[in-house]
Amino acid sequence: MSVATSIDPKQVHEIIGRHQLADGYDMVLDLDKSHGPWLHDAGRGEDFLDCFTCFASWPLGYNHPGLDDPDFERELLRAAKCNPSNADLYSREMAAFVEAFASHVTPEGFDHHFWIAGGSLAVENAIKTAFDWKARRLGRTDFNDNVNDLVIAHFQYAFHGRSGYTMSMTNTLPDKVGLFPKFQWPRIMSPGIEYDLEGNISNDIEALEARALAELEAFHDSWSRRDGYKHIAGVLIEPIQCEGGDRHFRPEFMHALRAFCDKADALLCYDEVQTGFFGSGKPWMWQHHGAAPDVVAFGKKAQVCGIYAGPKVDEVEDNVFVRSSRINSTWGSNLVDMVRSRRFIELIVENDYAANTAARGEQILAGLRRIAGDTGAFTNPRGVGSLLAVDYADGDARNAAISRCYDERLLTLPCGPRSLRLRIPLNMTEQEADEVLNRVEAAAKP
Repeated sequence: MSVATSIDPKQVHEIIGRHQLADGYDMVLDLDKSHGPWLHDAGRGEDFLDCFTCFASWPLGYNHPGLDDPDFERELLRAAKCNPSNADLYSREMAAFVEAFASHVTPEGFDHHFWIAGGSLAVENAIKTAFDWKARRLGRTDFNDNVNDLVIAHFQYAFHGRSGYTMSMTNTLPDKVGLFPKFQWPRIMSPGIEYDLEGNISNDIEALEARALAELEAFHDSWSRRDGYKHIAGVLIEPIQCEGGDRHFRPEFMHALRAFCDKADALLCYDEVQTGFFGSGKPWMWQHHGAAPDVVAFGKKAQVCGIYAGPKVDEVEDNVFVRSSRINSTWGSNLVDMVRSRRFIELIVENDYAANTAARGEQILAGLRRIAGDTGAFTNPRGVGSLLAVDYADGDARNAAISRCYDERLLTLPCGPRSLRLRIPLNMTEQEADEVLNRVEAAAKP
């Protein structure tokens, strides 16, 4: 018996709570008995159908049989016995991961990569890339040059993390960023789509997009006269604003942002921390829109966080992917995560889980539309691949629905003021997706 397994599950919360805030789920994850989309609660001895997936960070459910491969297990243990500083000390294990990611995950034409631990820091290094690029485009190449007039345009309802730079852009719930000093960077209204039960756009989206683009143009022309002209170094957006309410955007809007960045000499930066790594049924959500970015931040399902970038960054010499130590961290992610990520990539490619994700998303979305029509419990069913959501009348109604789902042993998540989201594993079966719908329907109304 190990030290961990000697602990009574009923003591877990009490032990952890003695030393830290312990306000998570009132369950105890059993790492051995959890399987597929079924999370086993060691405290209750019950299985929960997991549409939480650790905030969309666990791609293939629990204990995928492909992880039992002896060679993989030996490699994982070998990596776990050492924690090298991958940014400067390379290994065969790291090389295998980098090759797999660049070959099967990164789109063609994006040749620059940077690895780090944590989605917030991935986003932060994306905008540092934009700041460095814009400064050099303006002829500021001396490290003593003042660059405090550089800003990042971002959107209402954005969640980009809780680290230094990212707090200036995150604006979901005030408890995430309140009482911490922030930069006053341009914040643009968010033209999110609303859908009817047939999947048609039901709000005046063209008017909303026009307003957002007008705001962006106004900031570009003369932002903040009170303290002088500001230069937009980049435009940062999540292709779906997940934490902010699973807010979707039209391809036309994303293409308009691409055109704006080209005109304004700014980098178009996508935050795909939650939407990326096959979560949409494609490697990246932006591929559904077709508006190619300059820099993409990723994490969560990928296990390894970081950024990849395209050729526009090479328009300046000594950009952050060329000059040593401009962006860096001690560990440059984690070697264990790299080994696991490479194995996930292999399994996703071998089993065509991207196609499965797209199919299960369509199946569940169709079911959500049917339930909405039959019960009237929620509206605005929407989703792409594993990323699904509905709206309730208000936050209280949404929270009550999440509680009822929990009673049905279905794990779901809140987002935005009144939305409930589902984050399914990429390898969910048709039968398991039907069971998700059964439990959503059972919990739909009081």
